[in-house]
Amino acid sequence: MPNPNIAPMPPVDLIAAADEQMAKVRTRSLDVSFNELLDMKDNGELIVSPDYQRLFRWPEAKESRFIESLLLELPLPPIFVVEVDEGQYELIDGLQRISSYLHFRGRLEAPHREITLGNMLTLVDCDIVEALNGMKYTDLPRALEIRLKRHFVRMEVVRKESDKRLRYHMFKRLNTGGELLSEQEIRNCTVRLLDGKFNDFLIECSNDADFAECTAKLAQEQVDQKFDQELVLRFFSFKNNRENYIHEVGTFLTEFMEAASDVAAAGIVFDYEAEKGTFKKTFAVLKQSLGDDAFSHIDRRGRTQPFSVYHFEAFTLGLQPLLGRFDPTDAQQMVALKAKCSRSRIPAALFAITSCAQ
Repeated sequence: MPNPNIAPMPPVDLIAAADEQMAKVRTRSLDVSFNELLDMKDNGELIVSPDYQRLFRWPEAKESRFIESLLLELPLPPIFVVEVDEGQYELIDGLQRISSYLHFRGRLEAPHREITLGNMLTLVDCDIVEALNGMKYTDLPRALEIRLKRHFVRMEVVRKESDKRLRYHMFKRLNTGGELLSEQEIRNCTVRLLDGKFNDFLIECSNDADFAECTAKLAQEQVDQKFDQELVLRFFSFKNNRENYIHEVGTFLTEFMEAASDVAAAGIVFDYEAEKGTFKKTFAVLKQSLGDDAFSHIDRRGRTQPFSVYHFEAFTLGLQPLLGRFDPTDAQQMVALKAKCSRSRIPAALFAITSCAQ
């Protein structure tokens, strides 16, 4: 009889599967000072992609307390980078800490925060050494300046020969905690490690003039968190892969973006030219007929809501079987479509699309 106090041995094939994946990751560890990190950034040896840089969100109080931690020589968690060339690394975790140091030194460019080179962080809300409040880097005594520069952090390097899919999953898992990022912001940064072409395509489509007018009533906070780009992803995901939508929508969207970006692994082909043509015509029809009211609706209490994601999905996807029958330059057809669809509930609106395409 087996001893219940002894755990059974795992299957040999499970151990082999884990070992096989481990063999695809090559890493090394380095201890680097913050002054070295600054030099690496200035010399192009440490890359922070534009999409990733826009995620720098620490308020000045949190930046200040991090600088206070450096001056007190408190231990820090490691940062993670991916080797993209010999001696050249791309940051994948540690953005808030590195950006805070650069900001304090006056060496940060973050247009979304209106921070330019030469703009030095003034310390606020330091709660251990309160005398630091109101100080800039140039105000520090020489001994503290040296201590700050020499404080080091462990840098975990994922070597360039590591499997790119494992690099991607590592980044995704590191960046689902910490700062409150939207799902699309995380996708934009993580999926780019597989291939940036599809990500760039989503951004290009989100800048389409007709799409922009149809989604003009999105709140500014939604735009800041790239919800407009997520809407483009929703359109292509449901249009091309609706039959596989069987679980939470965020996971469904991520999996489609992964598949479209990693063609070799997923075995799908995304026809960029054809898909772009369909996207542009869909929103040309909606812009000419409904304009910026395309996805607004009246709720059950009779209140006008500026944007409904359910209307977005219903209208954009409802057009697809009949898209060839619509002509956005046909003013009479567009007026008829507007008259039947404007502010309708979803079932009535879909019936209206069908009737106008007869």
